[in-house]
Amino acid sequence: MAVDLAMKKARLTLLGRNARIPSSPSEAKLETFPNPARRNYRIHFETADFTSLCPVTDQADFATIEIDYVPNKLCVESKSLKFYLASYRNERAFNEAVINRILDDFVRACAPREVIVTAAFAIRGGIALTVRASFPDRPKSQGNGR
Repeated sequence: MAVDLAMKKARLTLLGRNARIPSSPSEAKLETFPNPARRNYRIHFETADFTSLCPVTDQADFATIEIDYVPNKLCVESKSLKFYLASYRNERAFNEAVINRILDDFVRACAPREVIVTAAFAIRGGIALTVRASFPDRPKSQGNGR
């Protein structure tokens, strides 16, 4: 009963409704709901349906996206995440910028204890590209450029 009340207060606008995929990530909203547990635990999202556009060639870049996070006070609702990721289909950006933006938006939406966003992009020109970004940032090491 308390969980039902918390979900109603979360004001989820996509779950259980027909909705249109936003035309850009700027229009998309990552919706959240109160974390139902106090302990640390991991949530894993994965999709192989991700596409964005190369900013130079306008060709589609296909990727499998994985998001692993430890929620703090809020959890991300999965349908809103699906719509948010789908909104990149017309977004022109380098893969590295896309993944860092996803991480930034995710952190802004739910302030997790930690999160790792990984994208394995389809091979293009004989080279595979995997981008991984995490929060909190790991400190840069000092000296020797390492």
